[in-house]
Amino acid sequence: MPDISTLNNYQLIEYGAWGLSLLLGLWMLFDTLKTNMTYSEDLLTSSREGEIDDALVIDPPHQGGHR
Repeated sequence: MPDISTLNNYQLIEYGAWGLSLLLGLWMLFDTLKTNMTYSEDLLTSSREGEIDDALVIDPPHQGGHR
């Protein structure tokens, strides 16, 4: 790493961005491990998306497009 007195502003911003990237990566790794230890795999992979109640469809002919 070069001496701090020889760095220009863009190099300082670049090193700051790499440091921020490292911190965010470590935080995401920590959060992933914490989430995996806190919740079961079944809960994490369950989803209610796609379960559409047919009774709520107001205009069934327009469900798949126009003919």
